[in-house]
Amino acid sequence: MHIPPHENANKPIIDAHHASVPLTFFNIVKLAKGENFTYAVPDYETCIVPATGCIDITVTATGNADHHFDKIGNRGSDVWDGEPEAVYVPTGTTAHLTCQSDNAEIFVAGAKFTDTLTPFAVRRDEIDLVQYGSDDTKTHRKIKHILGQKQADKVGRLLVSELFTVGTGGWSGFPPHKHDTDRKPDETRHDEVYNFRFRPDFGFGMQLLQPSDGGQGDAFHITNGSTFAIQSGYHPCVVAPGYEMYYFTILGGLSQRPLVQYFQPEHAWQIDVIPGIKDMIAKFK
Repeated sequence: MHIPPHENANKPIIDAHHASVPLTFFNIVKLAKGENFTYAVPDYETCIVPATGCIDITVTATGNADHHFDKIGNRGSDVWDGEPEAVYVPTGTTAHLTCQSDNAEIFVAGAKFTDTLTPFAVRRDEIDLVQYGSDDTKTHRKIKHILGQKQADKVGRLLVSELFTVGTGGWSGFPPHKHDTDRKPDETRHDEVYNFRFRPDFGFGMQLLQPSDGGQGDAFHITNGSTFAIQSGYHPCVVAPGYEMYYFTILGGLSQRPLVQYFQPEHAWQIDVIPGIKDMIAKFK
């Protein structure tokens, strides 16, 4: 499902219990200096990631002391300007955001989860970085795991990462893969949400979505700010030559946090061709 760029007025783009991707939640919050925003999402754990700007965050749980996290975020004008930082907000708590920079654009990612864990911050030096692919295979990519393996014992079902193209043009999410059925150990059910950015910002790409039965699929024109929600099917994407692409990635697992991708059999042989892709696959846990 493609949701074109629009002014969401700080209201969820993918709300809790969404009909297509009920395991995930996504909001974009925009604040000016000194402005505040407060939210709580019952039944969902969330992660606050400033796309740009710097914010203070307080997490409040009924009957417990507040947790304060100051100066989260260090980026300037776009997602290419610095490393990500974040705060994990447990289920059953309330988050209070205050903008400390002139402006801030803030991603709020969530996954359905019932237990209440402990909030924590992820600073720039705690990001788990993996780079894979190659220029020759048109798959050269860098992934910054914000909630990844390093936080495995502190999070319920939520995986959050940022994916950047290295160079311009080429494919991502390739070979085609899916994760729409719980049939471990071969595959897990994970709903997924992307938010895309391009450099320059008038760049574009295409998100492909092919049915799980391998039938004819659809291509969606994605532009700066496009959101794409994936409930089922194979879903590679591609950026046009001459442009860099970024996408913020939210994964919510049905029965477990580690992601098990099922690669389309006709194209799975490329796992042995694309440099570093096995390490990339192993990092989504």
